[in-house]
Amino acid sequence: LSGPWYGSAAAAPLGGALPFVFIMYRRSRRMKAFEELFPEALDLLSRALRAGHAFQSALGMVADELRAPVGPEFKTAFDRQNYGLPLREALDQMAERVPILDVRFFVTAVLIQRETGGNLSEILDTLARVVRERFTIRRQIRTHTAHGRFTAFVLLSMPPALALALMIINPDHMNLLFHEPIGR
Repeated sequence: LSGPWYGSAAAAPLGGALPFVFIMYRRSRRMKAFEELFPEALDLLSRALRAGHAFQSALGMVADELRAPVGPEFKTAFDRQNYGLPLREALDQMAERVPILDVRFFVTAVLIQRETGGNLSEILDTLARVVRERFTIRRQIRTHTAHGRFTAFVLLSMPPALALALMIINPDHMNLLFHEPIGR
């Protein structure tokens, strides 16, 4: 409040954006954690179905056995289905809450299997395997592109670093860019 007005005007958008940046950061971390744990949920569902449990009780087992964020999401779907919401709507709401393609595949596979029949445990095993393979490929890509990403970071940071160094070492040289017509 005691500083210049333009400092406050510049700080206001940054201060207003901080909560959104923080929430987006936390959301992306939560989605990554969900993606990492989701294949285990699919495996647990598959094992429960092979053991003879109904799909709804298998959802409850996943909700009880797995840690956050997967367990609470399945718990919400299980509770909503238990309170009278049709399974289709409970699973669709779960896919809306967790906007990950793998969850949409899971919901679609379960709903199609319920309409047409088939071996759901086998479908869930295949889906879990595909999700794990995608993680493996994604990690390999990150490993193979690490050198290029680091090079891009270095090349992008060099011009501002060089300009700052020139302003400190020889300010008259850099002032030509800002104060002379030919520099502008």
